[in-house]
Amino acid sequence: MTDVMIDARDLTKHYGPVTALKNATFQVNRGEVVGFLGPNGAGKTTTMKILTCFIAPSGGTARVGGADIFDDPIAVREAIGYLPESTPLYTEMLVLEYLEFVGKMRGLSGGGLHARLRRVVEETSLGDVIGKSIGELSKGFRQRVGLAQALIHEPPVLILDEPMSGLDPNQASEIRELIREIGRERTVILSTHNLAEVRLTCGRVLIISKGELVADDTPDELAARAGKPRFVATLRRNGRSASDIHEAFSAIGDAQSVQEQAGAAAGELIVEVVPKGNQDLRADIFQAAVSANLVLLGLEQRGENLEDIFRQLTTGAGASS
Repeated sequence: MTDVMIDARDLTKHYGPVTALKNATFQVNRGEVVGFLGPNGAGKTTTMKILTCFIAPSGGTARVGGADIFDDPIAVREAIGYLPESTPLYTEMLVLEYLEFVGKMRGLSGGGLHARLRRVVEETSLGDVIGKSIGELSKGFRQRVGLAQALIHEPPVLILDEPMSGLDPNQASEIRELIREIGRERTVILSTHNLAEVRLTCGRVLIISKGELVADDTPDELAARAGKPRFVATLRRNGRSASDIHEAFSAIGDAQSVQEQAGAAAGELIVEVVPKGNQDLRADIFQAAVSANLVLLGLEQRGENLEDIFRQLTTGAGASS
């Protein structure tokens, strides 16, 4: 069995004179959890609709679970479990009744249905609420029910749209761990606007802008590629002027720039030091502070965060495709 579970080739979609998607080509393997990011109108939803056979592309094609979206759309749908942002739940039904209903809609019956119900309830930790009505459940448990309905037929591919939307930090952490666990055996595409969730949940990121894929990399590799490290030092002023402190750090040979940052507490100063290359300047900053009789209260290394990278790639500010 092939490890390539989604194989998109030159996907293009025109809505009249508007090109919503242009030559999108990517592959997703079994066991990958991939974040699919893009601003509103970028082509992200269009791509999802094509992969789920909701709409047909104007050009190109795709295979999901080995089935072609044109030649065998039923097999494609069978290979996919889908959790939309607004989870399609019947709140008056009990959790068990709802999952039985979805299972039957997916063609399960008898012992096979009961076995899948037991498995999916265990997988999503719904055992304590299986006899409750969905309307009684918290947002976190409703998301679990949504994941359970997407998993009931054992699909090799999961497409999740904003699965952490509206969850509190504890609920989001639980769902995030569940998605990582599910992703060990299945292919997961996670559409989200929450860039922090991508770093915490996904091993790979696809970024789409104006209908074109502009990035396909791991979160860490994107950050490493995007820009230089930055070193932020928090210092006690002790009567020293900002220019004195600036001069002390500007003497570091590998420093390209030294800038005062906002947000310092009373009697303190925050300084950002950017190296000429990718040098680690922490030891140099510490030594410069000691030599200038400055009290170093804190020192951290920062890189470009995903929000910076996303903005660069989708607005053209320093972006390259």
